[in-house]
Amino acid sequence: MAVLPIRPTPFFANKNQAFWNLQLAGWGGATLLRAMSALANGQSPDRLVIILIATITGFSLSLILAVIYGQVIRQRPLVTWGSTALVLALATGVYAFIDSWVLQVAGAATDGNFASLFVGIYFIDLVLLGAWSALYYAINFFLQVEEQADRLERLEAQATSAQLAMLRYQLNPHFLFNTLNSISTLVLLKQSETANAMLTRLSSFLRHTLVTQPGGKVTVAQEMETLQLYLGIEQMRFEERLRSDFRVEPDAAKAQLPAMLLQPLVENAIKYGVSPQEEGAEIAIVAQVVGPRLRVTVSDTGPGMTMNNIEAGLPAVRPTHARRDSTGVGLANIRDRLAQAYGEEHRFEIRSPESGGFSVLIELPFETEESVALSEATAEPAQAAPPKKPSAPSAVVTSTLPPKAHQTT
Repeated sequence: MAVLPIRPTPFFANKNQAFWNLQLAGWGGATLLRAMSALANGQSPDRLVIILIATITGFSLSLILAVIYGQVIRQRPLVTWGSTALVLALATGVYAFIDSWVLQVAGAATDGNFASLFVGIYFIDLVLLGAWSALYYAINFFLQVEEQADRLERLEAQATSAQLAMLRYQLNPHFLFNTLNSISTLVLLKQSETANAMLTRLSSFLRHTLVTQPGGKVTVAQEMETLQLYLGIEQMRFEERLRSDFRVEPDAAKAQLPAMLLQPLVENAIKYGVSPQEEGAEIAIVAQVVGPRLRVTVSDTGPGMTMNNIEAGLPAVRPTHARRDSTGVGLANIRDRLAQAYGEEHRFEIRSPESGGFSVLIELPFETEESVALSEATAEPAQAAPPKKPSAPSAVVTSTLPPKAHQTT
């Protein structure tokens, strides 16, 4: 049986309507209680008129108090509580005076002394208006706290979005410099066809980086397409020294991950794995579904990484002697983005064995566009259902780069 997603409206979503609902419910309940008490004690039905007048008086005075309290509630505490005590005492005096006068006019007072009647009723009305005032302040202070919490949450979300944007757009300027320099060299050598192809790939890659919103997510297939554009540009620079191997399971291709998450890893692999070696290196990117999680591994056959240059807080790496020094900025970038997007629900490990090579393993909750849309529609926390385990090993999709082009730089 299908259940329609119902999102109840918060009671205080409309503060004005909530105030009138509480006013009518509160004073109506007080009137009903006093009327039932009067009838139960065998009092005359005329007593109901007196109760009604007292209710109307209290209701009207509470409206005046609400206006005054609304002005003083945001003042300094001394001003707020001093003004409240003064206004409450005056309002209770007016309330008690009207109640005492009505009782005397109606002849319902047992004591003919107006002063003693006023004093007795004053404390009763003080309890009633005092309770109303306490409830008013309690509700409004609660709403202020909620408003401040919402504002803080929005500010944190904005800060997170800005941080994600900053992390995402930390594009290595050396890549752009080297690419543009290569294009310039090709133009000087009159290799216009190769230069145009390289410029087209650079344009397509930059367009991919700008289309996706900061902090947004893309499918693994889209991320691999972006990496192919990036590696296609670098392929024209390094030629046969750069070799790549894309292995993506069909189920993993539909999974979502933060946009441009893997590009810094591939960039590091080229900088520290391919560039320093005359024979170059192979970069392998593997994406697979393991239970309810997506596992992505980016590895290279370069010289590895030294342990004493890893930024504090990153997973430990086994030492090696061949790889050039690394600042670890790209790795910290990835770590911070994963922490922002998934909190503790992720795994991030880097490995560099003594024999050489370097790999980064990332595990995320398995999410697809359909599962995220369904969880948002039902207003439930996003939980990715574990994919069905195939009876036979899944085939992998192997992507190949564009044909190599010759270049002299």
